[in-house]
Amino acid sequence: MSNYSFVANAHPTFIEALYRQYQQDPNSVDEHWAIFFSGFDYGDGHQQTSVTALDFVVLQKEIQVRQLIYGYRTRGHLSADTNPLKKRRDRHATLNLADFGLSEADYNTVFRAGEEINLPNATLREIEARLKHIYCGHIGFEYVHIENRERRRWLRSQIEKRSLTADYGLGLEQKKRILSKINDAVILENTLAVKYTGVKRFGLEGGETAIAALDAIINAGAEAGVKEVVIGMAHRGRINVLANIMGKTYDQMFAEFDGKTSVGPMDSSGDVKYHLGFSSQTTTPAGKQVELKLLPNPSHLETVNPVVEGFARAKIDLVYEQASEVMPILIHGDAALAGQGILFEVIQMSGLEGYTTAGTVHFVINNQVGFTTDFDDARTSTYSTGVAQVVQSPVFHVNGDDPEAVIFASELATAYRQKFACDSFVDMVCYRKNGHNEGDNATFTQPEMVALIKAHDNPLKIYSNILLSRGDVNTPYVAGLATAFSDMLNQTFDAVRAATDFPNLYPGLEKNWEGLRKTFDIADFEASPITGVPKEQLEQLLGRLLTLPEGVVPVPDVNRLFAGYEKQRNADKLQWGLGELLGYASILADGKDVRMSGQDVKRGTFTHRHAIVIDTAKRDKNNDLAECNRLDHVAEKQGKMRIYNSFLSEYGVLGFEYGYSLAAPHTLTVWEAQFGDFANGAQIMIDQYIAASESKWGRISGLVMLLPHGYEGQGPEHSSARLERFLQLCGDLNMVVTNITTPANLFHALRRQLAWSFRKPLINMSPKGLLRSEAAASSLADFAENTRFQEVIDDAAVQATKVKRVLFCSGKVYFDLLNYQTAQKRYDVAVVRIEQLYPFPDKQVANIVAKYQKADAYWVQEESRNMGAWMHINTFCQPFAKGCFSRTASSSPAVGSAKKHAQEQAELVANAFGA
Repeated sequence: MSNYSFVANAHPTFIEALYRQYQQDPNSVDEHWAIFFSGFDYGDGHQQTSVTALDFVVLQKEIQVRQLIYGYRTRGHLSADTNPLKKRRDRHATLNLADFGLSEADYNTVFRAGEEINLPNATLREIEARLKHIYCGHIGFEYVHIENRERRRWLRSQIEKRSLTADYGLGLEQKKRILSKINDAVILENTLAVKYTGVKRFGLEGGETAIAALDAIINAGAEAGVKEVVIGMAHRGRINVLANIMGKTYDQMFAEFDGKTSVGPMDSSGDVKYHLGFSSQTTTPAGKQVELKLLPNPSHLETVNPVVEGFARAKIDLVYEQASEVMPILIHGDAALAGQGILFEVIQMSGLEGYTTAGTVHFVINNQVGFTTDFDDARTSTYSTGVAQVVQSPVFHVNGDDPEAVIFASELATAYRQKFACDSFVDMVCYRKNGHNEGDNATFTQPEMVALIKAHDNPLKIYSNILLSRGDVNTPYVAGLATAFSDMLNQTFDAVRAATDFPNLYPGLEKNWEGLRKTFDIADFEASPITGVPKEQLEQLLGRLLTLPEGVVPVPDVNRLFAGYEKQRNADKLQWGLGELLGYASILADGKDVRMSGQDVKRGTFTHRHAIVIDTAKRDKNNDLAECNRLDHVAEKQGKMRIYNSFLSEYGVLGFEYGYSLAAPHTLTVWEAQFGDFANGAQIMIDQYIAASESKWGRISGLVMLLPHGYEGQGPEHSSARLERFLQLCGDLNMVVTNITTPANLFHALRRQLAWSFRKPLINMSPKGLLRSEAAASSLADFAENTRFQEVIDDAAVQATKVKRVLFCSGKVYFDLLNYQTAQKRYDVAVVRIEQLYPFPDKQVANIVAKYQKADAYWVQEESRNMGAWMHINTFCQPFAKGCFSRTASSSPAVGSAKKHAQEQAELVANAFGA
């Protein structure tokens, strides 16, 4: 029944021996024995030498009282009064006296076990009352599941000490600040409801205490050393957070509602009001300066979570000395928290070397209903915060009608994060006054809850009454707060209504974006900048890449790989792995950083990269074999190479890297999919953020996505990176899509990302089978000075006057066409590679067509006709091809049989040559 049952079952001699051991070293015995011994005055104060002299009837009762104390600590949250609307469902906490072998007959008996909760020599009645006060009040504390003893004891100390202080130890000025924040939150919602009746805003009515809680988290964080806070949240309550936490002006907000200014930054097409982000600086009551960032978020609820973490990690890596100086705050809805799998991925990355942000404070606005769904249909777990158990985070379930309890829980969660660099959760149980939005009728599905809410006072009235009843404030003070804020809002509203024009007052990008352009046009993409590196420097970089530091002992297979690298260098035919590493090395040598992550990226899925080499001669702090980063010693003064094997996630990790790129425009940020089609699992990140964030929110990213792509008989799940999907997302010059055929062109594409005076995401279809192809190799001269990325590569083996047909293609199929051309000596057919598919190089292609003016031009792709690049090219590009050679339209990307694939590929190539 309890962790104290071991005492009752133990032999007296064993107990005595264990006690002697405890006296010498309290940490040498199991924690539960230590708790038992620390609170029980052994031998009842008499000079006894043997445990057998104890009255074991008394001992048994003491044990049972300790079991009671442990029971409340463990399961008291199940009986806590956390629901502001009605009595909680019985969760069978088993905290009755009979559950511990006790009864009311023991109420007046004095027990030393009370010392456990700072009640020495207290009666059972007093002990039980204190336990109920601490653990079954307006906060339900979930923390005993934490395995780490130091963290668990620290929490217990904080909980059992501060829960007993009057008003949780809050001073009068802090209470007034709480009242002011709730006042502003409630009146803002009421004002918007009156001024813009029925207009969607996804209001916070019923959960306005969240504004006071967020304020408290920021203030407590600042006191503990936080200098920047990065916030992520969905749409519920965002307008209130923007105005009353972030400092977005009320006139800007009214102007957006009235349509008198753009919804979002001027250099964006905008988004709805409740998706927007904001940046500001605030000063806490203690005079601390804190940078605030609220990142934009689409309607996909929890998707912003990994973006926030990546953004925060970039700041930790590049700006601040201590990780604790940046604090992510994630605000969740209860239904989304339980239902959206992305949070599980974010939780799993919280302690990983490449992704940790030293803990996140999670705040749940638990309105007990999803879109219209009762929580019985929204989850299986007891709480929406069940995912917190995965990483042993503490959870504080708190009644939203008790603002002081909410503030205590919020401050405790913040202090825990700052002290232990771990996640913590506050689950504020409240309600939602309206339906899913202001035009939704909640009575259709929640008639009983709606009736309860209508009869329920709002948080401002409830807290005002609490303070008035205690004499903390008087009625004129409360009325004055409400009148002053309401008058200010009305005056601001009238001024905006009277204005004929209103300026857009959105803050700009981060300071480190200064000097980078936000405007550009197609001319910027017609020819790439020079990105070649002096040959002498290339040779130095290559030499260092091929030389491991002294004392490093790699596995034997790596020695054979290095021998192969030397052959490539001697033959002046650098294959894909070396070409890519040269790109990273040259960027590092320029003093800029590179961050790369993905599944097995250290070696590469196809073992072509080997950026990290295992050193069998050394061990790290975890006693694992040490790692040697080949890119850590490419220059005397160089940037930082951060490369991490990710956990098995695409959605969360891609979101993290996108967030990182937002805050690190001068870092090359790269995510590689294990296979290109695995990016399917991150489609929300691609659609809503990478492709559209610049247009919607003015948020710019230079993220690189490497997606292995190519038809090589590996079946439908490992052939296509779905090139067509990325091309369908292209518009407004929003990103660059490439399908590169040479290591040198990849080198230039990577360098171009930082050489441009602006930033664009780069989506590259990467090879698989070509990684070790000599046909796809590049000479060192291709990387050297005065070279650049080639958007189009002409056929150097043909004479223009003799060409009767031009085959335009992209990617790996080029080599199949080249092999056929060479084997059949078909030099009346030119094979031209288009390496960049968006922005499409219209002028360069037109020049090629003009060069072969007597020839017919066709597009060739190995993808099915309804996939690949053809549909995009045929629809959006200047006409240059008479038709397309491809596989027939199909619902599946590729066949499952390698033999059938080879047959299809041979027919495709032969048809392209007119055979």
